[in-house]
Amino acid sequence: MDLVVASLEAWDGTWRRNQHLVAGLLRRDPHLTVLFVEPATDPLHAALGAGAPRLGRGLRPAPEMDGIRQQSLWLLEPTKWLPRRVDRRLDQRWAQQVLRATRTLGMERPVLWVNDPRGSLLVEATQWPSLYDVTDDWTLAERSAPETERITDQEQVLLARCNEVVVCSPALAASKGTGRAVTLVPNGVDTSAYAVAHERPADLPEGPVAVYVGTLHDDRLDVDLCVATAEALAGSGHLVLVGPNALAAAQVSRLETAGVELLGPRPSVDVPAYVQHADVLVVPHVVTPFTDSLDPIKLYEYQAGGRPVVSTPVAGFRDVVDDLVTVASHETFVVTVVGAMARAGGSPGAVADPRRVSGSDWSRRVDQMVDVLGRLGARRGAT
Repeated sequence: MDLVVASLEAWDGTWRRNQHLVAGLLRRDPHLTVLFVEPATDPLHAALGAGAPRLGRGLRPAPEMDGIRQQSLWLLEPTKWLPRRVDRRLDQRWAQQVLRATRTLGMERPVLWVNDPRGSLLVEATQWPSLYDVTDDWTLAERSAPETERITDQEQVLLARCNEVVVCSPALAASKGTGRAVTLVPNGVDTSAYAVAHERPADLPEGPVAVYVGTLHDDRLDVDLCVATAEALAGSGHLVLVGPNALAAAQVSRLETAGVELLGPRPSVDVPAYVQHADVLVVPHVVTPFTDSLDPIKLYEYQAGGRPVVSTPVAGFRDVVDDLVTVASHETFVVTVVGAMARAGGSPGAVADPRRVSGSDWSRRVDQMVDVLGRLGARRGAT
């Protein structure tokens, strides 16, 4: 089978849902070939901001990985030359580039897996069996009116025309399944990575640490709450944020001034060490309709780490039954973290009981995706 994945995430060292599922599928099926379409680079936006402009790397084979046949995974990183408001055919050009890449790879009639809503253009341009994998409800995120309208229109096409729709959370199952059948495939965790004790990362500050692992983005992260937490811990501990930084420069400055340690992205293989060596794991998230749609991967990672957790009442954490998870309101979050740090016991760095997450391994999620893709493969064969 050939598979085209229109992803919202790049294939890099920070593995998320798409990477875990695609790698699992490739390890199971030696005949599978995947074209993984990454987000486009935006050199103009980078030049106007603090980033370093660069062009997209185009079509290329993925780096070698254990258990995966060489050149069975291809990556496509396009370049976004102009803003969408200037280039009205931006999405059409993107779709044309994807189609050219499939022809280059000899993919005559692949199965299409859409995570990026503009994959709707590929659904409209082809008759490929298609899957819409909904991991975030971007129609609820705070965006400009034209951007929200574009995403909403594209999602309506996907929900109406895709043969299969997969969602990662019960909230998404309820909202996207009102007019059609959907399949719930939650997020997961690499349990084997947490089954061994890891050394304390050298870049963790000395003393007690409250650790957050995840992308720093104001769609999720409550910057005010992080600032207040770091200030309350001053002199007794540190608030440490581990993950890719998508915050504005002014927000980063506020965090650093308050004493927050921003470590930046870390390879997924290193994340268990940060989780295991946290005195307290924290989730200082905003609570919005958008975050209510999520199934946080960090829920499974935090549970696998077996350390105390303090979270605002966001989806996933507020619903879990776990003695190590404390849910605190925005008003009580800071004092709850300070108290949890003072009471933190156990042995940071120790291996937690594997039964805590035994049912949430990524291999089980791959099982579910095999079933979904099997239905699409049957449809592909029948037509």
